[in-house]
Amino acid sequence: MLSRRALLATAALSSLPATLGPGLAPPARAAAGETIRIGVLPFGTASWEAAIIKARGLDAANGFTLETVKLAGNDAARIAFQGRQLDTIVGDLIWAARLRTEGRGVKFVPYSTTEGALMVPADSPIQGLPDLAGKRLGVAGGALDKNWVLLRAQAREAARLDLETAARIAYGAPPLLMQKLEAGELDAALLYWTYCARLEAKGYRRLISADDIMRAFGAKGPVALIGYLFEGDTVRHKAAAVEGFARASAAAKEVLASDPSAWTLVRPLMAAEDEATFEALKRNFLAGTPRRPIATERDDAETIYATLARLGGERLVGDAKALPPDLYLDGARNG
Repeated sequence: MLSRRALLATAALSSLPATLGPGLAPPARAAAGETIRIGVLPFGTASWEAAIIKARGLDAANGFTLETVKLAGNDAARIAFQGRQLDTIVGDLIWAARLRTEGRGVKFVPYSTTEGALMVPADSPIQGLPDLAGKRLGVAGGALDKNWVLLRAQAREAARLDLETAARIAYGAPPLLMQKLEAGELDAALLYWTYCARLEAKGYRRLISADDIMRAFGAKGPVALIGYLFEGDTVRHKAAAVEGFARASAAAKEVLASDPSAWTLVRPLMAAEDEATFEALKRNFLAGTPRRPIATERDDAETIYATLARLGGERLVGDAKALPPDLYLDGARNG
C-alpha cells in the first residue's frame, strides 16, 4: 500500500466555462464537493487531460471536483487503485476485464485508441515482417505484452515467421530500448506510443502499428485498449460524479483539439525537448481520441480480446475467455 505522503499531491480548482463533448448528456446532479481522485504518472498523458479539466473548470461544470494524485509509476497506480486510495487511473482493458472477472465490479471508460508500434531507423533495410528474421528486436512490456502477443501472431499468419525464435529478442523498459535503438544496438523496437512519437520526431519510421495488427485480426475501427478504470463501488456511490468525469474527459479532448492555446498549459507536462517532439506527441494524442459508440467499441474489443485470450492464454487474460458483461461505463448507473 502506498504511504499517505505519496497520495497527497493535488491540483487547484478553477471555475472557467466548460463545453461538453459530442454525444454527452447534460451534467447529472452531484452533491457539492463530490470528489474524483485520479492517479497520474510523471509525464503521463492523463496529467495533460487533468490539467485542462482543472484550468477550464470542466469538473465544476460537470458536478464534481477533480483531485490529482501524482504517482511514481504503473505499479504504484495499480496498488493505489486496488487499495481504493484512488477513484480512477488509466489502465489496460485486459487488466480491467481480469479484475471484473474476479468480482471487483470494475468499469472501463475508453481513453485512447493510440497504441504502440514497431519502430525502425529511417534508412533501415527492414521493410516488412519477414525482414525481422535474424534481427535484434527490442520488446517493451515483457513476453506477455498485448502488442507483442499480437505482433507475434501477425508474423506467424502473414509471414510464417516465429519471431520468438527467428529474431534476437531483448525485453526491457521503453526508455532503455529507445536508447538502444538510437545507439544502433537494436535493429527494431516495439514501443509504447509516446516513445514512438519521440522517435518519429527524430526521423524513425513505423514498420507496423498495433492498430494495423488489430485491423488484420478483424477490428473494424480504432480500438481503445486503455481507458479510465473505476471500481464498482465508486460507480454506485459517486454515480453522478463518475458520469460527470466521463463528460469532462471528452470535453478536455475537444478543447485540446480545437484550441491551440490550451497546449501552452500542457506543454510543460510533456517533457518535449524540441518543437518536433512536441508536435509528434500532440498529433498522436489527438489521433487517439475515441469517437465511436460504446456498442461499436465493445464489438471490436471483444474480437481483439478473444484473439489475445487464444494466443496468450490464462497467463495473459486470466480465467475469462471473453470480455465480461457490463465492463464498459455507458451511462447506466450500476456496478
